[in-house]
Amino acid sequence: MSVDRVEEAESGEATAAVTTAAAASLTYYPIAPGVRLNVRSGPGTGYPVVRVLAEGTKVPIFCQTPGTSVSGPYGTTNIWDNIADGQFVSDAYVRTGSDGYVAARCA
Repeated sequence: MSVDRVEEAESGEATAAVTTAAAASLTYYPIAPGVRLNVRSGPGTGYPVVRVLAEGTKVPIFCQTPGTSVSGPYGTTNIWDNIADGQFVSDAYVRTGSDGYVAARCA
């Protein structure tokens, strides 16, 4: 398939298309069953809790970073998952199917 001509989209349409594509490619991972999970402002247990996730919640992982080591249903790890701007959960409570990193390291 070849493209002979490309039409420019209006700025708002282009932004919406990029946002939609990014959301479509995001994977959501379930937190451990029966767990209400603390979400912290940084990658460690010393950071304040900013909210609590309800049982059965699935979370996106935008990036991962090392932090405080935590033991949970999925083992002991120092990997923390960034699930939103300034919001982190221990990977020990997220079923990623891996003991290592599944996303890029946070900058």
